[in-house]
Amino acid sequence: MNTDRIAALYRWIEYAAFGRALERRRFAFLPLVKGAQRVLIAGEGDGRFLARLVRQNPDVRVDVLESSVEMIRLARSRLPPGANVTFHREDALETPPEGPFDLVVTHFFLDCLSDEETVRFIEGIKQQLSFSAFWLVSDFQQVSFWPANWHSWLWLRVMYAFFRLSTGLRTAKLPQIDRALHGAGFELVTKEEARLGLIVSQLWRLDQKGSQL
Repeated sequence: MNTDRIAALYRWIEYAAFGRALERRRFAFLPLVKGAQRVLIAGEGDGRFLARLVRQNPDVRVDVLESSVEMIRLARSRLPPGANVTFHREDALETPPEGPFDLVVTHFFLDCLSDEETVRFIEGIKQQLSFSAFWLVSDFQQVSFWPANWHSWLWLRVMYAFFRLSTGLRTAKLPQIDRALHGAGFELVTKEEARLGLIVSQLWRLDQKGSQL
């Protein structure tokens, strides 16, 4: 998947499709993680969340996994002077930066992975987390109840088709994110949904009892 071609327009494509709904999901639980000191972000995109995170906590140290040169350029342009941010232009499924991290952020990133890749990614990141670390997730989900299930089914089909054509995305369906996080020893702290359940924000915490770190 390569988002270089759409990086400059991504924000406006997002606004055209969803208005500010995705931004609200990204920022929903920022106040709950304002004390984070070491943060790992995978698939940051154009830097809107990163910029707000750094302004909320100027002392935070952030590592960003982002494969797109253009997205990194846009994200850097939004950062305030002196921000302690390191960008890693590499495959997020490879060895992650060295931790320990007390917060992981994946906004609209895990939906680009298969079920197997999601499990592998989460298990790999888990080895670099501090005791009782948090994981902040925003993503899409398939709704099971009628008639919202038709709404989510249609939007997911359209979005996967668009990104397959524009970025070469290979995945065609959502992975089971909740199951993967539960299986890795995380517990759900809180969540919020929007757009008839299509978009969800979640805050997870590494289970102190279940963690083998």
